[in-house]
Order: sequence, then structure tokens, then C-alpha cells
Amino acid sequence: MNQRIAIIGAGPAGLMAAELLSQYGYEVHVYEQKPSAARKFLMAGKTGLNISHAEPVEQFIQRYDQADWLAPWVTQWDAAWIQHWMNDLGIDSYIGSSGRVFPIEMKAAPLLRAWLKRLAQHGVKFHYRHQVQGLQQQTLRLHDQLQVQTFDERFDAIVMACGAVSWSQLGSDGAWQQWLNGQEIEPFQASNAGVEIPWSQFMQPVFGQPLKRVEAWVGHGAKSTGDIVISYYGLESGLIYKQGRALRHLLKQRQPMALYLDLLPDQTAQQLAAKLQPGKKQSLSNVWRKAGLDAAKANLVRELTDKALWTQPEALAAQIKALKIPLTGFRPIEEAISCAGGIKREALTEDLQLKAHPAVFCAGEMLDWDAPTGGYLLTACFATGRAAGEGVHHFLMAQ
Repeated sequence: MNQRIAIIGAGPAGLMAAELLSQYGYEVHVYEQKPSAARKFLMAGKTGLNISHAEPVEQFIQRYDQADWLAPWVTQWDAAWIQHWMNDLGIDSYIGSSGRVFPIEMKAAPLLRAWLKRLAQHGVKFHYRHQVQGLQQQTLRLHDQLQVQTFDERFDAIVMACGAVSWSQLGSDGAWQQWLNGQEIEPFQASNAGVEIPWSQFMQPVFGQPLKRVEAWVGHGAKSTGDIVISYYGLESGLIYKQGRALRHLLKQRQPMALYLDLLPDQTAQQLAAKLQPGKKQSLSNVWRKAGLDAAKANLVRELTDKALWTQPEALAAQIKALKIPLTGFRPIEEAISCAGGIKREALTEDLQLKAHPAVFCAGEMLDWDAPTGGYLLTACFATGRAAGEGVHHFLMAQ
């Protein structure tokens, strides 16, 4: 009789583990509580599936907060490997000007359809609308939502690829945390999420407008350039996400959260001060506009600087070049693209095997690592899925 393996979760990490293990000839069963696979993956690909990033691996790996832990896997299953894997599925890809890797069709659905078809051809069995309600050693307590019945199934090994706790309506509800010892889990925090600012009513006219080409940083940290969208609740964009790790560090240290912006990074303070000199017949708004402050940036300056500085060119230029924005926190974790936190590295072996449950392996976003958007999240999900699959194979071969 073939050795039986259960995979909990039909997201990218679980599917990648299933693919690898099916190639070894194991009987693989994937349990997914939703009616279909990879719902968050499909959501991520609605506006263009950024699946990886083609920057040099030394630079790539530093995007992760657990770089040394993930390095062996992300290096082995990197952007080039992912492009080759996609090509084998009949999905062509390209590298954009920013280095990001996309399928030619941009969407996630064609890739997922081809992937699921190949997994089925390899004998992987999918059990949708099956909720895992408990884990005891090598036995799963399963609830079949269609048949409305609960039963136990025993397996030779189990891969948990259950996701974190954001976008729970797509499947990653974090219920798996009750199956483990709380000391094995770093509490989850919102990552790749907007930040909150209690705006005054005077900011309402620019809600939804972008702050174009600004430079952002936290404390003495690295600076990054891009656009930020002003929202009714604060600020949101990939540029904000890049500073998330530094902002969470402030929270952990119980320090006030603040983001700094250079609203006009292409001008020096001296150049800007010269442009901000008041004209004889020009309104203040017109002077600011000519200096480079559009409506969104001008409103932000008015919101966050002392009115006494508005007619002092040198002092105002200094503010515009390092505008301090006090933050009250992140958007709710439910809205976050991803989560920091999860199963701690020390709770796992080098094969992603739970030390407390030797037949159980873990992969994907439920592990305690974090990265910005830009293809890094999916790459690590793929890589840890394969690593967990390899771990299962080593475990079963040693039996």
C-alpha cells in the first residue's frame, strides 16, 4: 500500500508540496475548506500576477526578515526556476522593467487551471469543502461540509499549508493555531498594509489622490522612492509596505510610529527654498504649485506643518524635504496583504518538520517570515512548499 500524505490547504505552498510529493509516487490528498483551490492566489492575480522578481539573488534574499532561514530554499527555487516551471505548464512569462516577473497573460487563472490539471494527472486527490477541525499525531479530524459528517483519517505524514490570518474569507482563518502550543507561534501582525492617520476634515478633498514620486523612510532606515495614495484612513501603497518592517519594530519597542517623507526628492533644500520665495502678486498656493507641490502634496504640508512656517522659505523647504507623519497604527490585519509572525523557526527542524509532531511539516505564510510585495511572498510560498515536501520524503524514507 502506498504511503498516504495529507496536505491541509490548497494555496500555492500546499499545491507545490503536493506536486513534489506526487512525483515520488505517494498517495497525496489535499484538503481545502473552500469550494475551490488557491482563492487568495487568484485574488492576487486579478490585476496582474506578479509571481517573482528577477533581481540578483543576493539582493533578493535580503527582502526577507528571515533571510538566512529562507536563503537555501529561495536560492534553489528562485525566479528563474519559477519561470521554467511556468513554461512547463504552458505559461509564458516576461520580466518587466522593474524586474518583476509576470505571466504573459498577467492573470492567475490560466496558470492555476494548468497546474491543477497536471496535479490531477499525477494522481493528487482534492477534497474541497473539507474542513480540518483537529490534529492529533498523524490523524486529522475532518468535517465534510457537503455530507455534513465528521470523521477521522490517519496519514503517514501531514503538510500544514494553512496560510496566515489575513483575508480569512478566502480561507486563511488561522484556526490551525489551536492545534499547536502557543509558545511555538509568534503572534501575527499586519504586513503589507496601509497605515492610519487621524486626518482633519481639510484633507477630504484629496482622499484617493496620489503623492507622486516621494521618498519615504523610518528613523535612520533605508529610503525608498515611489507613489503613495492618500486614503480616508491614512496612507497606502507598495512604498508604505516597504517601510512596514521598520514601523513594526517601533511598535515592538513601544516607540511612537512615524513615517518621514521627502515630497520633492528631485530638488535640494536650497533649490526648493529659492522657489518658495513669495512673489509680489502671487498667492501662496500658486507659489507652492510652481515649486512642485500639487494639490495632494500642498494639502499634506498644510495638514502637518505650523502655519507660521508657510511664509518662511528655508524652514518650509526643510519641512517638505523631511515631513514627519505621526501614525496611529496599521489597518486591521484582516485587510493586510500578508502577515508577519507565525510558527517560529525554533519550533521546526531544518526540514520544516514540527519538533513536537514529527510527522507534521509546515509551509507558506503560516511560518514566521515576512517580505514586501513584488513577487517575494509567492516565491517563498513556492519554495517552502517544496522544502516541506522534500522534508516529508526524507522522513518517510527513513521509516
